[in-house]
Amino acid sequence: MRKKIFRTNDPHIQALARIVGEEAILFKKEDLIAYDCDGFTVHRHLPKAVVFPKNTEEVAAVVKYCHEHDLPFLARGAGTGLSGGAIPLNGEVVISLVRMKRLISVDLENRRAVVEPGFVNLKLTNSIANRGYYYAPDPSSQYCCTIGGNVAENAGGAHCLKYGVTTNHILGLEVVLPNGEVIEIGENGILDPLGYDLLGLLTGSEGTLGIVTKITVRILKNPEAKQTVLAYFDRVADASQAVSDIISAGMVPAALEMMDQTAIEAVEAAAFPVGHPNDIEALLLIEVDGISAGIDEQIEEILHICRKRNVREVKVAQNEQERAKWWANRKTGFGAMGAISPDYLVQDGVIPRSKLPEVLQQIEQISKKYGLRIANIFHAGDGNLHPLVLFNSEKPGETEKALAAGSECLQACAAVGGSITGEHGVGVEKKEEMRFIFTDDEITAQTNIRDVFNPKNLLNAGKLFPTPGRCVEVKKA
Repeated sequence: MRKKIFRTNDPHIQALARIVGEEAILFKKEDLIAYDCDGFTVHRHLPKAVVFPKNTEEVAAVVKYCHEHDLPFLARGAGTGLSGGAIPLNGEVVISLVRMKRLISVDLENRRAVVEPGFVNLKLTNSIANRGYYYAPDPSSQYCCTIGGNVAENAGGAHCLKYGVTTNHILGLEVVLPNGEVIEIGENGILDPLGYDLLGLLTGSEGTLGIVTKITVRILKNPEAKQTVLAYFDRVADASQAVSDIISAGMVPAALEMMDQTAIEAVEAAAFPVGHPNDIEALLLIEVDGISAGIDEQIEEILHICRKRNVREVKVAQNEQERAKWWANRKTGFGAMGAISPDYLVQDGVIPRSKLPEVLQQIEQISKKYGLRIANIFHAGDGNLHPLVLFNSEKPGETEKALAAGSECLQACAAVGGSITGEHGVGVEKKEEMRFIFTDDEITAQTNIRDVFNPKNLLNAGKLFPTPGRCVEVKKA
C-alpha cells in the first residue's frame, strides 16, 4: 500500500501533525464532514481539523499549541451525545479521544478500575463480568458511547434510579486544562476527599472546563439476584400512578421504565420486537435486584400494586433470555424511531414523579398544537422524561416546529419544578432554555467558574450557557 501523501500549506495543521503524526490528523473537507455534528444533527459545522492523540502527553501538547495560538478546540468521544456538545461551532480543532481506549487497571479489592476516556462503557462491564463485577451507569448507547463522554455529560441510564448517574461512580480524574497543564483530581479513590468537590464540578461540565484523559471509576459486585417485571396498562394515568405507588411503598427498584403507545409502536417495528400489544397506552419495565432474601416479596408487592392500578397484563421474566430480550427492546427505543419517522428530536426533561400525569397531558397538547407525533420513553422512577418529537426535515418548516415543540416540553418540565436535562446535557440544543430554571445572576455565577478554568474561552465555546441579553419567561405552576 502506498503511503498517503501529506500536503498542506496551513502552518497550524503542519504543527499539529508534528505533535500527533501525519497519520493521526484529518484536515480535508471530505474527511471532516463526519465530524460536523454529534447525535444532535439539527446543526452542523465543519471543524478546522481532527487530531487523534494516543496519550495524555499528546493531548496536552495539542491543547497547549491551540491555547498559545488562540485556536478554538474541543474534545470528542464517540459522537453519541444528544445535545450538540461536540459540534464545532467555531471551526474548532477537534481532539478525538478514540485512540485512548485502554483499560489501564482493575482493583477488585478496592472495587475500582482505571480507564482512558475512549474506553467504551459496556466494554468495562464485559471485561470484569467473569469476575463477578460490573459498572453501573448504563445509558442506552452504552454499547458504543465512551466513559470520557459519559463524564462530560454526567450520563445516566435505566438503572440510575437505584445506583445513581456517572458522578456517583467517579473516584478520580486526570484532566488537561485549557492551557495544556495536566492535573489530577481525587485522592487515590478516597470517597470524601478534602477541599472543594472538583470531581463533581468537572463531571457534567460538558467539556468546557478541561479534557479528561484518565478516569478512576467505582465498580460494583454483581447482585445476588434480580427479577424483571413487564406490565401493560390501558391508561397512561394508571401506569403513572403505579410508578408513584411503588416508590411510596418503600421500594427502590434498580430500574423503573415507561414507554407510551407511540414508543411501543416504534420498538416493535425495530430490531428486537417482544410482542407488546399495539392498543395499550403504556407499559412499565421494572427490575428489582439485591440479596435473594426478600426479592420474591418485592415482586409480589409490585404485582399487587400494578393490579390495583388496572393493569391489563403483568408478567415476570422466566429466565435471563427473556429478561435480556425485554431490555434489548427497551434499549433500542431512540434508534427505533427511525422505523416510524424520517427524523426525530430527543428531549431530556426532569419532573417530580407526582407530576407525571399532568406533564404527559401537556406533552400531548404540545403534540396536537404543532401537528407532530411525540413518543415518550423515560426513566419513570426518577422522573427523567424523554419526549421524542417526530418530524420530517425535508418538509419546509417541520424542523423549526420540532425545535419549538421540544422547547415547550422542557418549559412544561421547568414549570412544575423540574429541570431541562437529566442526563443528555445542555450543549447547544438547550442553552437558551437554561433561562427556564436559572436567573441571570445564577448563570453569571456559573460562567465565572468557567472563566477560571477557561479564561480565553477557547475550549468548547458557545455551549451550555445562553446568549447574553436574551430573556425567556417561564410561568411556574
